[in-house]
Amino acid sequence: MDVAGYAWSPLIFLVVLGLNAVVPGRWVDGYVHDPATGKPLRYHLNGLFVFLLTVALWALACWRGLLAWDAFYVHRWQMVASACVVGLLFTLAIVLPANKREGSNLFADLYLGRLDNPQWGGGRLDAKMYLYLIGATLLELNLLSFAAHHLQTWPNDVSPGVLLYVGLFSFFLVEYLFFEQVHLYTYDFMAEKVGFKLGWGCLVFYPFFYGVGLWTQADKPNPHTHPALLALIGVMFFAGWTLARGANLQKFHFKRDRTRRFLGMTPRAISDGQRHVLASGFWGLSRHVNYLGELLMASALTLSLGYPLSWQPWLYPLYYVVLLFPRQYQDDQRCAKTYGPLWAEYVKQVRWRIIPFVY
Repeated sequence: MDVAGYAWSPLIFLVVLGLNAVVPGRWVDGYVHDPATGKPLRYHLNGLFVFLLTVALWALACWRGLLAWDAFYVHRWQMVASACVVGLLFTLAIVLPANKREGSNLFADLYLGRLDNPQWGGGRLDAKMYLYLIGATLLELNLLSFAAHHLQTWPNDVSPGVLLYVGLFSFFLVEYLFFEQVHLYTYDFMAEKVGFKLGWGCLVFYPFFYGVGLWTQADKPNPHTHPALLALIGVMFFAGWTLARGANLQKFHFKRDRTRRFLGMTPRAISDGQRHVLASGFWGLSRHVNYLGELLMASALTLSLGYPLSWQPWLYPLYYVVLLFPRQYQDDQRCAKTYGPLWAEYVKQVRWRIIPFVY
């Protein structure tokens, strides 16, 4: 039995951790404040450089014959197994030493976490930033290896849809890390704690489940999808990306400067002089229009593979439905508590929760 596959996930985790700690980056203030000092938490951002360097090291290892190009596909189950072990150990290590949350129990603390934003080295290493970075990096390596398996299996009839799938997904991951400062202003950093949900989710679920479409379809032949249909799928993906990225960028700029125009749009907010709820632009379409963008991108990726009747690739967009619709409700509850009558007025002005004119 080949046991080398069990070592690859932990090895990649360590490589990315080391690079994240030593590769130069830029220091920025986040949106969340340190409760001990009242000042914004500081973050050392180098995610895109670490991502590209890790991919380059993987490609060099494959080119030199140290690793088969499709090794991560062939041994994907071993990699998942060892990643699960690391995810569980990480959960225990990050949760158990921390103080118990008032009114909570051990199982809830293990799942949701106890610490809001654990950092080390004055922000040089941040638990949430590292987890998102390792998830994105290992997912990219998996996608490239899965695509290599398809190319080796069908060298004379490669599916353009597989290439489109990997290209779109790679764009999604690169631009996510390019805009990593923007994510410091999102729900995860403001409301999530670090436990099994986030730790195991980024170490296992994110890098292995998000690519479930290619995981299950890489060995299938070219379905010969019409080029015009592939082009429409690409348009669908970038329409979703525009909604998701545009909404997050608009909110990011608004939180930093409430008078700044975004894409030519003057911000309009519901305000009591101290608190402000953005109610224009993307945030005037629906209260969580960025979630619609995520759903469109996930659906486009699934369709690009050319097997719309295969149920496995649809697990990815279905996951977003299960994740984002309850999160929309939770976020609305949190905002109603935080903003009170301002949020009530926003709900009156922007009726739609996620999908304009539908829901």
